[in-house]
Amino acid sequence: MDESTEPLVNALAPRLELLRALAEHRHVTRTAEALGVPQPTVTRWVAELGRTLGAPLVTRQGRGIRLTRAGQLLAEAATEALAVLEGGCRRAAEEVDPERGHVALGFLHGFGRSLVPDLLRRFHAEHPGIRFSLAQAAHIHIVAKLLTGELDLVLTAATPSGFPDRLHRVPIRQQRLVAVLPEQHPLASRAEIGVAELAEDDFVQLEPGFGLRLITDELCAAAGFTPRIAFEGQETETLRGLVSAGLGVSLLPPAERTPPPGVVEVELAPRLVRTVELVWAAGQRLPPAVRAFRDFTLRAAPAQA
Repeated sequence: MDESTEPLVNALAPRLELLRALAEHRHVTRTAEALGVPQPTVTRWVAELGRTLGAPLVTRQGRGIRLTRAGQLLAEAATEALAVLEGGCRRAAEEVDPERGHVALGFLHGFGRSLVPDLLRRFHAEHPGIRFSLAQAAHIHIVAKLLTGELDLVLTAATPSGFPDRLHRVPIRQQRLVAVLPEQHPLASRAEIGVAELAEDDFVQLEPGFGLRLITDELCAAAGFTPRIAFEGQETETLRGLVSAGLGVSLLPPAERTPPPGVVEVELAPRLVRTVELVWAAGQRLPPAVRAFRDFTLRAAPAQA
């Protein structure tokens, strides 16, 4: 048993430990020594359990004891229960230990290519014992999981209207947006264009519920038009592929490397950005490991992209 969780396990389930020790040692004296209690205490506990069950748990066998069939069944159940309990105690201990805890982090699909891996790489170098579970999904879904407690922290980007109350939000970086056009588009050779100049184009967009969809819809509305949507997808790289095929235009962060063949990225005027934010539930006490990663992210994330 892990020394750090042994007191908690023993406080929660002393009789389970008794049954497991009886099955292991088959001797009252050695069981008492293993549990650190007097031999009469073990004898009394065994008798009490037998009376509660309505049948003896042990019988004499030479100088030792033998578990009855009923006792064996209880010992097997106790061993299984203790394994689960010890695992839970270990996880609980890790939860309050800033160097052994767990962080449930949600983020947008696009952040999984470089932003999140880079943060995790640098954080892991300082806190190698902290474990992560990661969830990639649309903005609306990861925010919902944050509100239900399934996630501790979320990295996302949306308009203010895309965030319900009860959330604490801190900007960590900005990503500029560009017009993503087929290379044969009449505006593809321009150095910069305004969003309003795309009013007559078909758009390829992320599906409703994605943060970038909210941002694009509001940018188009501010430019005086509702985008005519030809195709919807769940990945920005899919949208670039649709643009390359000449199926529409899009407003996206710049490609991390080079745009795919057939795609041109044109700067927007005025310059437009989306703000990437680290978000957590307001008024909720964060476990130490979660606080450590939150504070690291607020310090370490670059301001621009």
